[in-house]
Amino acid sequence: MKRIALVEDEKNIRENYIDLMSKHGYQVDAYDNRKDAMRAFEVRLPDLAIIDIGLADEYDGGFTLCQSLRQLSATVPIIFLTARDNDFDTISGLRLGADDYLTKNIGLEHLMVRISALFRRIDQLKQPIQTQQLITRGALIIDSERMQISWHETPLDFTVTEFWIVHALANRAGIVRNRQQLMSDANMVVDDNTITSHVKRIRKKFVKLDPQFDEITAVYGMGYRWDITESTPHS
Repeated sequence: MKRIALVEDEKNIRENYIDLMSKHGYQVDAYDNRKDAMRAFEVRLPDLAIIDIGLADEYDGGFTLCQSLRQLSATVPIIFLTARDNDFDTISGLRLGADDYLTKNIGLEHLMVRISALFRRIDQLKQPIQTQQLITRGALIIDSERMQISWHETPLDFTVTEFWIVHALANRAGIVRNRQQLMSDANMVVDDNTITSHVKRIRKKFVKLDPQFDEITAVYGMGYRWDITESTPHS
C-alpha cells in the first residue's frame, strides 16, 4: 500500500483529504505542523508528500519543509496543495523541488488523478531495462532502471518530474517538443508556466555542474529541444 504524507493545518480540510485518499486505497499519515512532519520524515520517508504552504504560525512553513525533505531525498514526489494561487508562490514551490503545485479549488477526483499519475511515473521507472537500452546523448546518460541521469559521468539529482522531462527531450533529441507533448511524455497535467519553471530548474542543475551546458534550447512559440552536439570530455 502506498504511503502518502499529508501536511495540512486545517483540521476539517485534513480530515476530508484523509477520507478521500483512504477510499482510493492509500495509507495516509497526516500532520498539522512542519516540525512533526519533519521528525516523521527523518524516521521514514513517505512514498509521496502533499504539503500546504502556510502551516500554523509559519507563513512559509511548507516551503521550508519541502527544502528539508528534498535534502533527505531527491526523488520523493512532492505536491504543494494550497490556497495560494499567485505566480510567485507557484514558481517558488517548483524551484524548491516540488513535482506539482495545486490550489485547493481543484476537484477532488482531479487531485486523485494527479496523485495517481505521479505514482505511475515512479512505477514505470522500476520496470527493468537492458543496459543497451540506456539513452546516451553525447555526455548525457539516462538510466531509467536506477532513475539516474549523468552528465560527463557525474550523477545529477532530479525530481521524478524533472527526470521525465529530461528523458522526454533526450529521447527525441533534435526534435522540438511542445509543452503538451512534454506533459504527455512525462505523464502529467500542468500549465505552461509550470513546465517553464521545471525546465529552468533542470537547466540550472546542469549548468551548476557544467557552466558550458547549452543542450536544452527554447524555441519561441513552440517548445523545447535537446540539441545534438559533439561533447568533449572534461579535463
